[in-house]
Amino acid sequence: MELNILWFWIIGALFIGYFVLDGFDFGVGMSLPFLGRDDLDRRVIINTIGPVWDLNETWLIVAGAALFAAFPEWYATLFSGFYLALLVILLALILRGVSFEYRHQRPEAAWKKRFDLMIVIGSAVPALLWGVAFANIVQGVQLDAGHNYTGSFFDLLNPYALLGGLTTLLLFFTHGVVFISLKTEGDIRQRAQKLAVKAGIVTIVVAATFLLWTTLAFGSLPTALFAAGAAVSLIVSFLANLRGSEGWAFTLMAATIALAVLALFASLFPDVMPASNDAANSLTIENASSTPYTLQVMSWTALFAMPVIFLYQGWTYWVLRQRVSRTTVSAAVETTVETAVH
Repeated sequence: MELNILWFWIIGALFIGYFVLDGFDFGVGMSLPFLGRDDLDRRVIINTIGPVWDLNETWLIVAGAALFAAFPEWYATLFSGFYLALLVILLALILRGVSFEYRHQRPEAAWKKRFDLMIVIGSAVPALLWGVAFANIVQGVQLDAGHNYTGSFFDLLNPYALLGGLTTLLLFFTHGVVFISLKTEGDIRQRAQKLAVKAGIVTIVVAATFLLWTTLAFGSLPTALFAAGAAVSLIVSFLANLRGSEGWAFTLMAATIALAVLALFASLFPDVMPASNDAANSLTIENASSTPYTLQVMSWTALFAMPVIFLYQGWTYWVLRQRVSRTTVSAAVETTVETAVH
């Protein structure tokens, strides 16, 4: 396999890692109005991702850096053409991160309510816009002969792209709610399981529609196989959640997201950014990639660095595998208050 083709799939794998891991972070944030009946509930929900949310976001940094180094033309066209959408995503991520850190700094209910709202917005906006962005990449956008995007921001808000955004929004929401049921105890866990069932029904319908549209309009045989796998995995995850097997439900939701991303990348191949106005202007794996020497250096670096990243993140999740409950969070809050007093 040529190195530029290998790196096309490596970048796909990096985005899979980002969407699977930060995806449930987004879902947890969006679930606050549905599962957080009081401040202690909301603390429990936020604490399920408290130790890992910033670690999960590093996958986006790695994916962006790999895209810049391996496919500089793709990176330049994407970030210049989609700059407004990507800026909104960045601002939403900043808003969410600040809210996680600041909501507990003051005891007033109004203070916490404002930051809780920011967490919801900062989670929902990227969940929606990432789907819009990737759907537009698959569908193709207007590019000139110099591979510059010639459309506007509102051209990106077309029916197919909006359906893609709704699909990622619902997938991440369901993924996050299942994660909450996996990481909590008692009443919150039960309510999360019920919400995952309700959200799962809508998600199955919307995701199936988007994947079918993708396969029929832009796909190939690999696209169809990955899309079918994603659909089956999503349905089995829904059934596992019905039976209360949240571990299997979460694993299968992760597989659903991974297979859906693979379906999108399979639809792109061998392009990286198709031109909807003239196929001759499309960016391909060949004309968008770096030099063979650059890709060779990157390959050796990834060979040694990626296993370390996998082992470290796996170890982190293993150490922090315990469930969170109202009792443990309440005890931690009381300890913090007593320490501050003394």
